[in-house]
This record gives sequence, C-alpha cells and structure tokens, in this order.
Amino acid sequence: MEAATEMAQLAVKTLDKASSKGVIHPKNAARRKSRLLKQLASISEESDS
Repeated sequence: MEAATEMAQLAVKTLDKASSKGVIHPKNAARRKSRLLKQLASISEESDS
C-alpha cells in the first residue's frame, strides 16, 4: 500500500509540473489527479476490510 501511495504522490507532482509548464491543461491535470486519488482510496478501502 505504501508503494501505491508513493507512486500516486509522484504522479500528482508530475501532473502539477506539466500543467504549470503548459504541457497539459490545468483542468486536465486536476481531472487525472482526482481519478487517480479516487482509485487509490478504493484500493486502501479494500485492503482495510
């Protein structure tokens, strides 16, 4: 679970950097981060059960 959290943090950092540089639209980055963190939450919820 810790590995998934670390990977998610790296992905969020990369998406933020890409959106700030104009590589992708900021709303696109926000949508991707939201979807990623939603998946991470569901994985952690399943592992807690």
